[in-house]
Amino acid sequence: MKSLVCTKPGELRYTDLPEPLLQSGQAIVRIRNICICGTDLHAFEGTQPFFDYPRILGHELSGELVEFDKAPGFRKGDDVTFLPYLNCGECIACRSGKTNCCVKLQVSGVHIDGGMAEYYSIPTHLLVQADGLSLTEMAMVEPFSIGAHGIRRAAIRPGEFVLVMGAGPIGMCALEFARLAGAELIVTDINLHRLDFCKHTLGVPHIIHAGAANMIERLMEITRGDMPAVVIDASGNRKAINQGLNYLAYGGRYILIGLQKEELIFSHPDFHKREATLMSSRNATREDFERVIQCIKNGMIHPLSFITDRVKFDEAAAGFPNWLNSSSHTIKAVVELD
Repeated sequence: MKSLVCTKPGELRYTDLPEPLLQSGQAIVRIRNICICGTDLHAFEGTQPFFDYPRILGHELSGELVEFDKAPGFRKGDDVTFLPYLNCGECIACRSGKTNCCVKLQVSGVHIDGGMAEYYSIPTHLLVQADGLSLTEMAMVEPFSIGAHGIRRAAIRPGEFVLVMGAGPIGMCALEFARLAGAELIVTDINLHRLDFCKHTLGVPHIIHAGAANMIERLMEITRGDMPAVVIDASGNRKAINQGLNYLAYGGRYILIGLQKEELIFSHPDFHKREATLMSSRNATREDFERVIQCIKNGMIHPLSFITDRVKFDEAAAGFPNWLNSSSHTIKAVVELD
């Protein structure tokens, strides 16, 4: 089978590998759609934490169930997606239901090879039914689940001002679920095209360019002097993350969905006087996947509106440099396999 391997930063190669063989407790999926995520792009440019080369990328996936062992309720030929987070089931996090941050967690396309290939083998307990969604919608369930999980962590109350830093796809997914939670939305980014998308497609009322010199004044004006009750970083940018505390209301919650390699550095007195809450948000759970699927089915979110680029598998390697270019106007790219 053909696979696409990131051999080192800046280099992708198509490689022929043996098709996976069915093993106990596993399922084999014929991959049909692969959405390109920030993790894939960061791995390509060499800035992704927890990463070793060479690696087959890809964890925003959908496909056709070809073979399986021990998967009650599934049939051959079903359209599926799956949770790309392989957990141990035994550690303290797993025992408390937080399989998304398992002590021994292996994420497809990061710690282990992903699904940027014609066939992929996964544990059957991670399978998720399409439930009437299209293959492209199913490939978009994972990034929306990342946003949904972060918003669930934030415990937003209706009417609270929520600032999302970073208008990439994950930030946009977080905005959508913050909207469903009843938040007053604010977004900041340096990319004017993405800010325009947030305003005109997602209906975000308050848009601030991240380079604005009067950021705090703008936030004070929008929130009538209170500052945002919730600040969410979805940028993965060290400068933005370290600056974010300054945008937080007293008694507020700061949630880090984005990830970068360096230390967090901010003023302890400024954090302390706010009695602020700092949380990370890692991956997602089956509960988040199920919520996203229901929201898509009920027309509450519209993942296909995020898709700006569609390419065939043979064209995917050539697409990466363009998708990394901020001037390309790419929101979300999907790779299609016949």
